[in-house]
Amino acid sequence: MSTRLIDLVENLPRNRVVLLGDFMMDRYLYGNAERLSPEAPVPVLHFQNEEYRLGGAGNVAGGLAALNADVRVVGVMGDDEMSHKLTEHLRDCGCDTTGLVCCSGRPTTTKMRLVGSAQHRHPQQMLRLDFEQSSALSRADEDKLIASFTTAIAGASVVCIEDYNKGVVTERVCQEVIRIAKARGLPVLIDPANIPDYSKYTGATCIKLNRIETHKATGIRPSTPETCEAAAKVLIARLGLEAAIITMDKDGAYLGLYEGDTFVGEQLRTRARQVYDVTGAGDMVLAMLAVARAAGATWHEAVMLANVAGGLEVEKFGAIPIKPHEIVQELMSEAHEGLGKRRTLEQLLPELARHRGAGRRIVFTNGCFDLIHLGHVKYFRFAKAQGDLLVVGVNTDASIQRLKGSKRPIVNEDDRTEVLQELESIDYLVLFGEDTPINLIQAVRPDVLVKGADYAKTAVVGWDFVEAYGGKVALAPLIDGRSTSNVISRILDAYGGQK
Repeated sequence: MSTRLIDLVENLPRNRVVLLGDFMMDRYLYGNAERLSPEAPVPVLHFQNEEYRLGGAGNVAGGLAALNADVRVVGVMGDDEMSHKLTEHLRDCGCDTTGLVCCSGRPTTTKMRLVGSAQHRHPQQMLRLDFEQSSALSRADEDKLIASFTTAIAGASVVCIEDYNKGVVTERVCQEVIRIAKARGLPVLIDPANIPDYSKYTGATCIKLNRIETHKATGIRPSTPETCEAAAKVLIARLGLEAAIITMDKDGAYLGLYEGDTFVGEQLRTRARQVYDVTGAGDMVLAMLAVARAAGATWHEAVMLANVAGGLEVEKFGAIPIKPHEIVQELMSEAHEGLGKRRTLEQLLPELARHRGAGRRIVFTNGCFDLIHLGHVKYFRFAKAQGDLLVVGVNTDASIQRLKGSKRPIVNEDDRTEVLQELESIDYLVLFGEDTPINLIQAVRPDVLVKGADYAKTAVVGWDFVEAYGGKVALAPLIDGRSTSNVISRILDAYGGQK
C-alpha cells in the first residue's frame, strides 16, 4: 500500500479544484515579552516583525496549490486594505482569484495574533483580535457568489466547500453549489462549520468533520469504532452522502461508506506526533482528500494520505501548506519502519531514487560481517557520517564459502542481517551473491563508497566507477585487534578448539 500511496503523491496531476468558503487573512505580530506593564499585570511585547498568512478557506487553497492543484477560489472579501493582501497571497501561491466577490459592506475577515517570545525561546500566541462580520450574505451578494461559482466550475474535477460559519456559505449558496456541481457529475467535499444543523450540506458527496462537530451534528460522541460507525451512518443517511470521514486527532480518522447495500467502516490509524500547533490541520486534510480523489485514489487511500498530511501540519507553527515531497518522505519513513532495513535490489533502487531526489547523499559499503564486534560498529558510524543514508551490501552464505572456505560463515545470512538491522547507523541492507559487489555498486551509484583503511584506494572494488561520475571513496580507520578472524582465534584459544 505504501508504494501505491507514494506513486499517487509523486504523480499528482494538475486537476482543477473549485474551492468555495470563508477566506481570511491571518496577521501575526511578533515580539519579545521582556517585562510586565507598570499599568497592569500584563506582558509588554517589544515589536520585532509582522507576517501575513492565508487563513480559513485560504489555508485549504494554499494546501491545494502546494499539492499541484489548479485552484479557483470563490468567496467574498471587503473593499479594504486586507482584501489586497488576500488576493496577493492567493495569487502568490498560484490560485485564480477571479471568483472572489467584493462586498463593500463587509470587512475582509482578518485574525490578528500577538505572538510573544520569552528570552527568545519558542513563540507563543498571547492574544487574538478578529475583524469580521459573520451575518449571512444578502440575497444580491448570494446571487453574485453563485454566478461566480458557475463560471469557475468550468473544467473542474472536484468541488470543495470550507465553511467557517462566517455568513458566506448560506443554505441557499450551499444547496445551489451542490446542485450545479452534481449536475455536472462533480464530487463535492464538505468541511462543515461547527453548527448543530447540517441540512444545508444535503446531497454532497462526502463530509469531513472532527469529534466535536460530529457530536454536535449527530448527538453521538465518536470515541470508539462502534460510536464512529453509528455517527457515520446517521450522517450518510440524513444528508444523502457517499462517505463520511471523522477525524480523530491522534487516533487517525474513521471512514464510513456504503458499498451497495453494505456499510463499510474502518478506523485508519496515524503515527504519534509531536504536536506544536493544530492550526490548519483540518484544512490540509480536506486539501489532500480532494487532490487524492481527483487523482483516482480510493476513499481508503485518500484518507490514508490525508492522515499523513494532517499529521505533518500539526508539527508546524501556524498553517503552513504541506508539499508532496514531505508526504513522500513521511510515507517512505513509515514503510521503512514497517518493512525493516533489508531489501532486494529491486525494492531498494526506487527508494534510493526518491531519497536522492530529496537531496540526500547515499553511502555504500559491503562485507561479510560474520561476527559483529566493536570494529564493525565504529566502521558503520564512520560510513554513515560520510552522507545521509548508509546502504550496506552483505555477502550471502554461498559467496562467503567461496571466498573464505567451507567453515565460514559462522553466522548465517538471515541472522547476520537481523543483527545488522539493530544498528542505528545502517539504513538499508541488501544481500549479494557475487564474488565482488561491483554489480551492486553500479546499480546503487553511491555518492560515497566506503572501505577499510587496510585497502589502498585503487584496490577498492568500484572506486574508478564511482569517481568517474563525481563520487568519492572514503577509507575508514581500523580499530587495532578488532576483526572477525581475531575474534574466532580468541574463541578457539579459550576453548581449546582447532581453527
